[in-house]
Amino acid sequence: MIQIKEVKFARSPRAAVQTAILEIRAGTGGDEASLFAADLYRMYTRFSQRQGWVVRELSPNFAEIVGEGAYNTLRNESGVHRVQRIPKTERAGRIHTSTATIAVLPKVSSKEVEISPGDIKIDTFRASGHGGQNVQKVETAVRVTHLPTGVSVACQDERSQAQNREKALEVLRSKIYQMMQEQQKSSVDQLRREQVGSAERSEKIRTWNFPQDRITDHRFGVSVGNLEAVLDGGLSPLLEKIQKNR
Repeated sequence: MIQIKEVKFARSPRAAVQTAILEIRAGTGGDEASLFAADLYRMYTRFSQRQGWVVRELSPNFAEIVGEGAYNTLRNESGVHRVQRIPKTERAGRIHTSTATIAVLPKVSSKEVEISPGDIKIDTFRASGHGGQNVQKVETAVRVTHLPTGVSVACQDERSQAQNREKALEVLRSKIYQMMQEQQKSSVDQLRREQVGSAERSEKIRTWNFPQDRITDHRFGVSVGNLEAVLDGGLSPLLEKIQKNR
């Protein structure tokens, strides 16, 4: 059984300390999509640090961002991000198109989303680094699965199973809350399709065009240049321009 109470956030992006759960995954495009996902993770990390927020990696795909207005600032980043650039391995100089998907979820507490202990399954495994290599010899990493919906979350950042279990439950509550808010109760795939689509290039919300040094947000019809500076954490000019055109 799931019990959900209404969760409210302050209207001003900087009105209160908030926690955002950031999920970044490679979409279509093979290795280049994975590289782009890594670039986006680095960008959001640097941007968050410039804002004075705290960033904690929960797993290779999830990060927790804590700070004033963190969720309100990042919530519109959810969707398919398309990149157009020449891969370093491309000898013919052809432009390659690939995607990465972003999902930004609010952190909700056990008081706001109550999950019955009998509805979850907990598995443990060894923590691994980027690329899949094992980095610990004991099973401290935890995967929590909500059986009625199939939502599954893994966490490996903490040193103990108990700590990783609690972090995984936090992310699980956020995912279920968002899914219930969208009235999608069958699987996490439905939640992800609502937020980020199927990662197909045609579903993009934003295009990162390296040859033209331009970033275009298709929802709000705005563009900015100086792409490398934005990827280095200088996301503010784009977000400010989006805010003015909403």
